[in-house]
Amino acid sequence: MIALVDANNFYVSCERAFDPRLEGRPVAVLSNNDGCVISRSAECKALGVGMGTPYFKLRESAKKLGIVFKSSNYELYGDLSSRIVQTLGTFTPDVEQYSIDEAFLHLSLPADTDWAALGATIRARVLRWVGIPCGVGFAPTRTLAKIANHVGKKKPGGVFAMPADPAPFLSKLPVEEIWGVGRRLAERIRRAGVHDAWSFATQPHDFFRRHRFAVTVERTALELRGVPATDADPIDRENPQSINVSRMFGRPVEKLPELEEALAAHASAAAEKLRKAGSVAAGANVYVQECAPPGTGGWNDRNWWTPFISATVAFPAATAATPAILAAIRPAVARLFVQGRRYRRAGVLLCGIEKAAGAADLFAGDPSETKEAKLSAALDAVNARFGRGTVFLAASGTSRPWKMKRDLLSPCPTTRWSDVLVAKC
Repeated sequence: MIALVDANNFYVSCERAFDPRLEGRPVAVLSNNDGCVISRSAECKALGVGMGTPYFKLRESAKKLGIVFKSSNYELYGDLSSRIVQTLGTFTPDVEQYSIDEAFLHLSLPADTDWAALGATIRARVLRWVGIPCGVGFAPTRTLAKIANHVGKKKPGGVFAMPADPAPFLSKLPVEEIWGVGRRLAERIRRAGVHDAWSFATQPHDFFRRHRFAVTVERTALELRGVPATDADPIDRENPQSINVSRMFGRPVEKLPELEEALAAHASAAAEKLRKAGSVAAGANVYVQECAPPGTGGWNDRNWWTPFISATVAFPAATAATPAILAAIRPAVARLFVQGRRYRRAGVLLCGIEKAAGAADLFAGDPSETKEAKLSAALDAVNARFGRGTVFLAASGTSRPWKMKRDLLSPCPTTRWSDVLVAKC
């Protein structure tokens, strides 16, 4: 049996976990640069605030409606997500994190297990240990577990186990709400005469060949019938094939030193993730995106955004050391920058990733024994003890005027000593 545990309104729930004053109030979390709404509390949804609504359209009416806005605090959300996964690991060692707020639990339990009671126990433990409410759905496949979770969230207990015959539930589910079926694919399925999930699940084998659907579409149909079909290619979060860190700037960047700082900060964050996975990278792809030129008004005007411009760098030897990675990408940044142009976004993608244990080079030696690697390990140890960003390389900048605008940012009490909550008597 597979259980899908999905946190309720995750970003909002993270904000509420450390600020009880937000309970019962309409809360909305904003995207990068405080652009638009990306997470809403139930109270906020009841006011008619839609997902993706621009912040500037709500700013004036916020006080009258009592809406509390928060900037995205990814450091807090990521840490609480890790704590949820650790908590779920107390039920089974086979936990597969699907996204920041979702995880699949692969359970080997008797068929007569009381799934409702188990789901209630899971919810209670996550709420007590982490402070995040969640829903739990049980089913024999991932796709059905997603649907069971969706059904469970609407029930008072927040738990639902898909019955042996899922037809009563799937027949009421439109095809576009099936996990993995996007808008365009749903349109193709509807043109083929299929409109609900159960009709889609029960189509014969030749239906998918006749309408030239990819093999993954037929696998989804099998999963809806209760036949595991996508487990052959599990999501491997511990051994990523690439690591990408990209951010939009809080204002347009027009100077090379600022662009170098930004990409150094992104590369440092990517290198930290790489070391956490116990891996090394063979190279990196550095990319930037231009925006409206000076004197044209709004720099966030989509009509001026260019395709990403990139440069690929091969490292002299596979490494996870931040200084070595920064030294390798610095010339590429200078090649990408054009004087007189403005940039709205930049990122670093580390590639050619393999486990550090098997990456020793005959001439370069063990990548974990270089001076740069030992320095990076020391930085990680200090930041792990005293909070992320306590120490960093000067190349990442100190004032960082280019960083994302997050005027409504909440503290990070789980990762920074300076933000730890203080109890007052």
